[in-house]
Parts: sequence; C-alpha cells; structure tokens
Amino acid sequence: MTGEREAPRVARASHAVAAGERPVGGSCGCGNLVLIAARASIYSHDMARVASLVIAACAVLITACSAGHAPLAATASTGTPARPAGSTAQAGRLASPPPVPGAARASGGCGATPLLLGSAPRWASSANPPPIRYALAGRGQAAGFLFGYPLMAGNPQPYSDKILWVAAFPRDGIPLRLTGHPLHAARPVVSSAWPADSSPGEIYPSEIEVPAPGCWQFTLSWNGHMDTVDLWYVRHR
Repeated sequence: MTGEREAPRVARASHAVAAGERPVGGSCGCGNLVLIAARASIYSHDMARVASLVIAACAVLITACSAGHAPLAATASTGTPARPAGSTAQAGRLASPPPVPGAARASGGCGATPLLLGSAPRWASSANPPPIRYALAGRGQAAGFLFGYPLMAGNPQPYSDKILWVAAFPRDGIPLRLTGHPLHAARPVVSSAWPADSSPGEIYPSEIEVPAPGCWQFTLSWNGHMDTVDLWYVRHR
C-alpha cells in the first residue's frame, strides 16, 4: 500500500525533472538525490530507512546553502552614512586637479565649494594662515580656514565654529557681511557682520552658527567685493 500511495508522487517528480523544472534544493544539488531516495523507498523497508537519512541530510544542506545566498534586495537595502549635498559632484572633483597650486583636495566639502589642504592661495600669504582645511570661495576672492572642523549646527559648545576668512582684496576698514541659507532653500536665513580690526593681512575672524545640519550657502561681501561659499554642518557631537 505504501508503494501505491507513493507511486503517483514519484511519477510527478519524474515528470518535473523531465520537463526541465528546478528540483527541490536544485541550487544545492540535492534534488536528484531526493528523487532517487523517494523511488527507492517504494520497494523495501530497508531502502526506506536509507531514503529517510538521505532526505534529512539534504534538508540540512539546503538550509546551509540558503543561508549562504542572501537576497540581492537585502544587500541593496543596507544603510549608508548620510553624505554632504552634491557629494557625487564632490567625489568627481576630488579626482581632478586642485584649483590652488600645491594644495590637495580634502573630503568634507559640499555644493560647489572644494575643501583644500596644503598650500594656500598666493594672495593669502600675508595672513600667514595655518595648515588646516580651508574652503575656497566660488570666484576665488576669499578663503575660509576651518578652525572648527567639522562645523556643527546649533550651539557648538564646548567646540567652536570658528572660521578665519582671508580676503584677496583690501578691507579698508569695511566689515565682512555674511548671509547664509540652506543650499537650494531660501529659508531659514542667518546673517552676521565681522569687523576689519584683526591682523596680519586682510582677515576676518568669525564664528558662524546655523540652526540645522546640512549644506549651507553663504554670500560674503566686503568693501565692494562679493563671493559665495558652501559649507557642510554636522549634528553636534
């Protein structure tokens, strides 16, 4: 009676293999073994015991094989750290020659503004700037040396968002005015003014705080000159 009950199942399995369908555990190579064991179990009690052992072993192998082949969707959904706005363009710029001879491109920039390390612009030499990351403004008329890198949104205490601005043209006692907003958004707006009372060189020490992290675009104006710079702010550490 066992053979009569199992015969249709074996026939169906044989048909599936003949039709080219994927056998059970096909990717792990157990399908044919299961089929043979099922057929053998029809004819004797001893072979039925052997078949049960084969099927159990294949179950373990199929489980292990499935664990070793994670779905592509799961791999694709792995989270990645947030990157600065325009990071794709920034990545392309990192591979291109820096705009200042003797400088090297550094990570951490956003928007259209590169961050640089090494040599400063020639016109900034009178300010004797420190060897730290700096942001070069779009027209090349100002550079902001980031003492507070990375810049932090909100109140940065106990850290500092200090930026030393070096101008390419004389200040003549005129303050530096900065107006900023998130890149690609008109609001919120932050603004500040910094006096021309520091030396050496054409410098403006500043501390610019913004209310939220992200890429912020600032317009700099002083003594009839204007330039723009994009700066990346992170959450408070």
